[in-house]
Amino acid sequence: MQGTETNMGREALNQRDNRRAMRLDVRLAAGLREPGSSQRFDVDVIDLSVVGFRCETSFTLVTGSAVFVTIPGLGPLECTVAWRRGYIYGCEFDRPLHNAVFDHIAAQHRKL
Repeated sequence: MQGTETNMGREALNQRDNRRAMRLDVRLAAGLREPGSSQRFDVDVIDLSVVGFRCETSFTLVTGSAVFVTIPGLGPLECTVAWRRGYIYGCEFDRPLHNAVFDHIAAQHRKL
């Protein structure tokens, strides 16, 4: 079908509400670390878009700080902590995920 977007990554970029991109509910364990640090701590990623993610952790992150997130099967991705509400954090990728990468993560970790 000409002109029809079929993959989830393109849908996430094109469907907009008050956010920059649609988010999908996921459940995956990831690692987070600060630049220059070898200390990694665990986070639970609970939703994902091509531009960022929401995670939960008992560790304290500072809003505005740079961090690297490691999602299983991918190398570290640089992002910025955008907001915090209790133990829930919103992080923005420095560079949006490629559609194929987003689709791969969503297919493996999408919460049903």
